[in-house]
Amino acid sequence: MSAIVVEHLWKSYGTQTVLRDVSLTAGADRITCVMAPSGAGKTTLLRILLGLEAPDKGTVRLPEGCRWAAVFQEDRLLSHLDAWGNLRFAGCGDGPRAAGLLAELGLLEEAEKPVREFSGGMRRRLALIRALLAPSDALALDEPFTGLDEENRARCRAALLREAAGKPVLLVTHDADDVSGLEARLLRL
Repeated sequence: MSAIVVEHLWKSYGTQTVLRDVSLTAGADRITCVMAPSGAGKTTLLRILLGLEAPDKGTVRLPEGCRWAAVFQEDRLLSHLDAWGNLRFAGCGDGPRAAGLLAELGLLEEAEKPVREFSGGMRRRLALIRALLAPSDALALDEPFTGLDEENRARCRAALLREAAGKPVLLVTHDADDVSGLEARLLRL
């Protein structure tokens, strides 16, 4: 997989400029963590990469046919379905790899409960599992570890490092421990 290249990206909403001349290269060799204060354009950057918004200026070069998987700030799970149903709905299946990740991240015993009964941390872990299992070439993760205690954060980081190996990953975080725990490249906006 080739790198994702962003050159001189600008984005404004009315008179508010949220991205100002942002350039970056995200390769498959290391996760790229994006840090900045709230409101500085981190989510907007991911939305542009995902094709959900257009930049005002600048270019984004993605490998041809690049398929993204994402974790948004909102979990975007189907609350009436159980964990298995959410994974199947996203095309992730329900095989041994899914069962392994559910077990590793502490959700296997709860996997048949409706997601509406999950805690916030359980929902975040399921959203990450769904992104890791979805057929994709690159990952955009917007604060995927929010609300997780340190033990679950560490498990999620380990799963991410293993499952996303060989793919470009852009991960928005406010936590410097995520950068060091993932041995990530840091981009400050």
